[in-house]
Amino acid sequence: MARLERLTVYPVKGLDGIDLERADVLEGGTVAHDREFALFDEEGDVLNGKRTDRVHALDTDFDPETSVLLVEAPDGETRKFDLDADRERAESWFSDFFDEDLSLERDASLGFVDRREMGPSVVSTATLETVASWFDEMTIEGARRRLRANIEVDGVDPFWEDRFVGENAPAFEIGDVRFEGVTPCGRCVVPQRDPDTGEPIEGFQEQFVRKREETFPDWADTDAFDHYYSLMVITRVRDRDRGTPLRVDDPVEIVETQ
Repeated sequence: MARLERLTVYPVKGLDGIDLERADVLEGGTVAHDREFALFDEEGDVLNGKRTDRVHALDTDFDPETSVLLVEAPDGETRKFDLDADRERAESWFSDFFDEDLSLERDASLGFVDRREMGPSVVSTATLETVASWFDEMTIEGARRRLRANIEVDGVDPFWEDRFVGENAPAFEIGDVRFEGVTPCGRCVVPQRDPDTGEPIEGFQEQFVRKREETFPDWADTDAFDHYYSLMVITRVRDRDRGTPLRVDDPVEIVETQ
């Protein structure tokens, strides 16, 4: 049976994710705590993995109940920041680490997601297993950390999520929450890098595109994909389901749209 296998959010944009057993869908349509914080430079541009591979030098953890962020830097020391009470101290530390004047902003109503009019990203466990098999250097856990999906669905075929974009695409429900596919997720430079070291896989994009084309499912609408350097689907949660919780192990069902 298809089920919600993993629910992951990325509390500080560009840094490590945390797995949750339960999370609400916000009124803005995103998952609570996903990209709730982000670092911005003096020009208002966000700092993330697309911009610098230095993010891979940090190991981070976040407690959504207390808003405490733990950061382990390359020197081996762990810093603790209460992002409610001492965000300025965190800003100062990150500014020194990235050698830029940075501010740490918060948006608890929507988060600093790239596509602010859309919602959670979705992938299947089987998709991650398949992609990991394309590269000697990659494990399934490494694929998870490289591709950074919010929702992982188990009990379905590889590339199951591709069916939800394009003409006459169905929707799907996780528990009491209905999702509609909006667009495939075109990938950036981040997936080619080892999430711990930042070391890139040589020829990653070329290999990825070749294997993606070879394994592209018959049920997917090719016209919905601009190119084969795409993986996972960005969705939208219908308005009336916002504010509803998602829970790991919730059943997943395909729903035909009218």
